[in-house]
Amino acid sequence: MSQGGIVIIGAGIAGLSTALRLAPAKVTVLAGAPLGEGSATAWAQGGIASAIGPEDRPEFHAEDTVKAGAGLVDPKRALHLAQKAPGQITWLQKLGVEFDVDSHGQLALGREAAHGKHRIVHAGGDGTGAAVMQALIRLAQKTPSIHILTGWFAQDLRVENGAVTGIVLVNGVRRAVLSAEAVVLATGGIGQIYACTTNPGAACGDGLAMAARAGAEMADLEFVQFHPTALDIGKDPMPLLTEALRGDGAILVNSEGERFMRSEHELAELAPRDVVARAIWRQLQEGLRPVLDARECFASRAPDKFPLIREICLQAGIDPAHQPLPLAPAAHYHMGGVVVDEKGRSTLKGLWVCGEAACAFIHGANRLASNSLLEALVYSQNIAEDLAGKVFTGPPSLRQMPDIPNPDVENEKELRVELRRLMYDRLGLVREKEGMTEALKRFAEIASTLSPHTRLSSQLLVAGMITTCALMRLESRGAHFRLDYPKTSSIAKHTRLTFSSFRKNAASYLDAAWPVENAA
Repeated sequence: MSQGGIVIIGAGIAGLSTALRLAPAKVTVLAGAPLGEGSATAWAQGGIASAIGPEDRPEFHAEDTVKAGAGLVDPKRALHLAQKAPGQITWLQKLGVEFDVDSHGQLALGREAAHGKHRIVHAGGDGTGAAVMQALIRLAQKTPSIHILTGWFAQDLRVENGAVTGIVLVNGVRRAVLSAEAVVLATGGIGQIYACTTNPGAACGDGLAMAARAGAEMADLEFVQFHPTALDIGKDPMPLLTEALRGDGAILVNSEGERFMRSEHELAELAPRDVVARAIWRQLQEGLRPVLDARECFASRAPDKFPLIREICLQAGIDPAHQPLPLAPAAHYHMGGVVVDEKGRSTLKGLWVCGEAACAFIHGANRLASNSLLEALVYSQNIAEDLAGKVFTGPPSLRQMPDIPNPDVENEKELRVELRRLMYDRLGLVREKEGMTEALKRFAEIASTLSPHTRLSSQLLVAGMITTCALMRLESRGAHFRLDYPKTSSIAKHTRLTFSSFRKNAASYLDAAWPVENAA
């Protein structure tokens, strides 16, 4: 093995949890931004699902997870996740996370969409993600075995003899290779390739592009979950209106005063997210401007129940205790990703993947609310346990490479706006072949004009892979809905893809080869 040790790409809940659980083993955490910035974890308003109530059991949690996933969840992995959930809450409490409690001093358990029981724990009302991140950052900064490397952006994985040996890094025009014997990819989601998203600016799918070009297998990339209720006040990213509001009694009403979810699903506002999101989208298409009426939640509940949302609304000139909240669906979570086994291992030797960048076959076609932070915690533990018995030769070394040409930043800004709009319009809540094919051709056209050393080229690759998978799935299932194939097949299958098979499948729609090659 070449010298390099363990390198973790990403400093959100997945990356930092893995680093802390590997201690005292030395690890390098590659953070593109200062700790706490650029991570979706800190923005998470939802909580963490855990079957700890007196009438709840992990088996019930697993059943809800399988049901929400529309036939594509591995039941064994769902049960593993649910069984390990209570231990994750205990671990976070030991780190100093103060979860909300009820009047009896017991953990307060909320309920969110598609959960059959009250099992969601929160910290600071709608500030769970921030509370968890603060605890992780505080401990990581005190842990001698964790070295945080900032200022460098991971561009590609170096592979030799079928195994990962390093990471290509960029900093402006500077370029270098950081050696590594084990890489944990914890780069988060892909929301920022959509025009409307709740994700921070760093969530562009860079990790997926790196893993794909290096040869790792992908799965179910077409399944992008849109959060039904993002606050539509012209901000990018869009502020999230947590599902806990609907769990607390908030209702969806259109401009004619109709509570339209009652006719959409037996659970009304607490229906699965894909059902609610598409119902809101249809209202928008029909000009029946929908809003979230949460006035009772804010007027009658304690002021600190949803402090983050209250502050965001007030800053936008909206008093949530007296005014309904304008909303629109926004890209929120990616169920697909790099294929991993129960230990977090990808199909590429030396590469582990944790968090939203992974596809562990737990979320299926439609993630169950508040399972995302939980998955990152459980798999960080699994990965740390898998790496614990391995021997590494030494710390990573940084070797300089030739500088890269200055990119045409202004031109890329315009092209990125076009990419995001095409993804939202053609690969959003409702899809069909003609629109997706037009989008794929445009993505390939733009990619052919770019250097492979640009971040936009990686985003186009991810967009192209998502589009190709969506074209391959000739049915509607979960978050993937096609107007030209509105029915769900009786046989549930995963969509699997490698970089080479993507180029082959994309070519059948493009009548030409995909232009992006491995930049490493």
